Amino acid sequence: MEFGVLGLALVAVVFVVAGVVKGVIGFGLPTISMGILGALIAPDVAAAILIVPTFLTNIWQAFAGPHALALLLRLWPMFAGVFFGTLATAGIITGADPSIAAGLIGAMLLIYAFLGLSGIRFRVSRQAGVVAGPLAGLATGLINGATAIFVLPGAPYLQASQFDKDELIQALGFVGLVAPVALALGFSFNREVDVALWPTVAVALAAAIVGMTLGRGVRGKLSVAAFQRCVFLGLAGIGCVMVLRALS
Repeated sequence: MEFGVLGLALVAVVFVVAGVVKGVIGFGLPTISMGILGALIAPDVAAAILIVPTFLTNIWQAFAGPHALALLLRLWPMFAGVFFGTLATAGIITGADPSIAAGLIGAMLLIYAFLGLSGIRFRVSRQAGVVAGPLAGLATGLINGATAIFVLPGAPYLQASQFDKDELIQALGFVGLVAPVALALGFSFNREVDVALWPTVAVALAAAIVGMTLGRGVRGKLSVAAFQRCVFLGLAGIGCVMVLRALS
């Protein structure tokens, strides 16, 4: 699938916006980009575009900090669950009716937005995490393979695991590394690589980097809590549109 000038411009705008969100709150690039692109083009094409930008923008986030080794030792069962869960369901987004996949994505966005806006907070002890971590990872992977969105239940689980801010940012970065790698492998098992998408992927990556740079600059000037509320409201709106489209 090839994109014209207007299509590339749309992709660039979407990934700049998604990059700004990620730069400010530490996650959201695949969620925002998949939410918007998945409503405009086939979900499997949108997912193929976001794999490389998601992976590369998470390398720095995962390893730029002192907690990488400790997080890997503690959370590797969760990351393994994300990986194998994604492989198990990657055929859904490549083979399903696009409207069904879009509806699934919209439902995931609505659930995530509701959790964010409700203020519900959970606590998971380190002892409970021995069992809960792999289960959360597996569920996250199953959803990622079906929708290319890996925030549920992974992000809420990590937020409940009593990490400090820097640890949480790095942990989310590792999930953001594992999930797109597994999704790329799943895609390779279920469809041929569309080389015509590479220019679009390059535009998406450059736009995401620009957006993240802007987001980091904004982070110190805005209330992150207020910004998160705006993001959750936006995700809820996108989710509603996608679910209604799937039902119509």
